[in-house]
Amino acid sequence: MDQQTIDRLKKEALETRIKTIECISSFGSGHIGGAMSIVEIITYLYFHEMNIDPKNPAWEDRDRFVLSKGHSGPSLYATLARKGYFPLEWLSTLNKGGTNLPSHVDMTKTPGIDFTAGSLGQGISAAVGIALALRIKHSDAYTYAIVGDGESQEGEVWEAAELAGAQKLDHFIAFTDLNGQQLDGYTEDIIPMHNLKERYESFGWDAYEINGHSFSEIDDAVRKAKSVKGKPHMIIAHTTKSYGYIPGEGIKSNHSMSVSKESAEDAIEKLIEREGIR
Repeated sequence: MDQQTIDRLKKEALETRIKTIECISSFGSGHIGGAMSIVEIITYLYFHEMNIDPKNPAWEDRDRFVLSKGHSGPSLYATLARKGYFPLEWLSTLNKGGTNLPSHVDMTKTPGIDFTAGSLGQGISAAVGIALALRIKHSDAYTYAIVGDGESQEGEVWEAAELAGAQKLDHFIAFTDLNGQQLDGYTEDIIPMHNLKERYESFGWDAYEINGHSFSEIDDAVRKAKSVKGKPHMIIAHTTKSYGYIPGEGIKSNHSMSVSKESAEDAIEKLIEREGIR
């Protein structure tokens, strides 16, 4: 990936982070930690890699994306709005009565959402089914998914991994958001997520470990994954929970946080200053 593309994607990620913070602040609180940690991955997919058409969300030949950690919806909503799936004004309705943007992503409410998620483990399971269905239809479309590290404590995740490996779903690329935290604290103190790469490889997957905030590393992993045939692909992305919402970075209780309009404005100003781009 050339530097010009990296610089473009960094600008897109910054704008998505700003819209995500504004979206959550419109309600006053939300799952900002996990929403912010996946921004580079979602930005890369929607602004660079995926074959999609925002004017035709149900296009049969599109690539699919499943946010298995469905509570991280605000950053996906910000991305979809910025891509033109629905008006930016919708972002200020997050979690409010009559909204099309509920706390957990819902395909019956939001244009561009390919699967309703939130019950942990079910999203990646459905993504495996989607990838298998597309292969049965002889489609060349790819299915992408993001699963959380806390979510990966669910047995259903590993049932899905077993099936994907057995079916050799090489048009399935998943990411683990390895931010080291979950609702009740640090994964290390609850169920450590050690040796994920080796675990997936033992299920017949092609697996990589990367810095999940680096566009060049994300791109390298995706390019390598697409060159490997006969295996599903897991990209284990080391990230920082709440990355980009500076008041939440590095603290324990950042799964869901109060975000007032004033704190959002201050956080956005500090983020722009730190990133040095706009």
